[in-house]
Amino acid sequence: MRVTLLIALYAFLGAGAAGLLGAGTLWMLRRRSLTTSLTVVAAVAVTAMLAGTLAVAQAMFLSAHDLSVVTTVVAMAAVVSLAAALLLGRWVVARSRELALAARSFGDDGDFTAPPGAATAELAALSRELQTTSAKLAESRQRERALETSRRELVAWISHDLRTPLAGLRAMAEALEDGVAADPDRYLKQIRTEVERLNDMVGDLFELSRIHAGSLALSLSRMSVYDLVGDALAGVYPLAREHGVRLVGEGVEPLPVEVDGKEMSRVLGNLLVNAIRRTPADGTVMVAAELLPDGVVLSVTDGCGGIPEEDLPRVFDTGWRGTHARTPPAGAGLGLAIVRGIVEAHQGRATVRNIPGGCRFEVVLPAAAS
Repeated sequence: MRVTLLIALYAFLGAGAAGLLGAGTLWMLRRRSLTTSLTVVAAVAVTAMLAGTLAVAQAMFLSAHDLSVVTTVVAMAAVVSLAAALLLGRWVVARSRELALAARSFGDDGDFTAPPGAATAELAALSRELQTTSAKLAESRQRERALETSRRELVAWISHDLRTPLAGLRAMAEALEDGVAADPDRYLKQIRTEVERLNDMVGDLFELSRIHAGSLALSLSRMSVYDLVGDALAGVYPLAREHGVRLVGEGVEPLPVEVDGKEMSRVLGNLLVNAIRRTPADGTVMVAAELLPDGVVLSVTDGCGGIPEEDLPRVFDTGWRGTHARTPPAGAGLGLAIVRGIVEAHQGRATVRNIPGGCRFEVVLPAAAS
């Protein structure tokens, strides 16, 4: 037993010395190719075996014949190990280079496609991560392009909507100043109307800027959906009467929600005004509220005749108005963008879909805890 322990000790000392030398070599070559590192590892393994054998032989535990036999075996193992390390290293390096070339497509607005052929588990996992990242980058680029398009449309619409009332205000002011206005009181009333319209547009722009900047501060309180809908219907009733549109509150349950009452009133008001303006005279705008598994659903249904399917994904985009035939007489295409921003700030979502004869806007809010 004592002899076995001595052999193990001498073998460990010889192999340990070879291992330390190999660790130093790996440290110095740490920036070199993977092939070099694998070759060094294989060489260290064989050298450690040979060093341990020589240490045991020097301690007179091996005869000269046995040492020759062991050395020959180790030498053959070294040849095979180094050859295997070189082949494995070259294969891994080649796969890494293919992966690096495929990853360069990120900088060219392209999509990542994993190189064909087998790969190690680590390289395969890296390929999957790169594919996921590529998909996220493509989605981000698409959102950026859509946002840039929305911004350009918004600037164009705002410029148009500002130019028209400002030109009218200037003309009416000049007429009043020159004393050529046939009915000064009518001119003053019209000026007040245009100023209120401009003030509403500026208010919408300010609200949208707060939403985009993430500075929309919500004052949440527990309230009933029934009260929210009732207040919103009362606020738009004069506009509905002016357009000859019927307002119907159907199935509005007294469901509790944790919301900012002022902001949610703006959401419902924007949806109702939008629906009234797009519904023909003698049409109906219906409001409903119900509790579903995914939350409290507020819906506004109009009789606009529907939205083209290709336009549905853009309805809540900033500045979008659709066709000129659907453009309301006032507003800058900000109402629905504000709706989405406020609803998402409440951890909800806003959607739209076509129904027979019109479309249905839905706002889904988290239900209040009981």
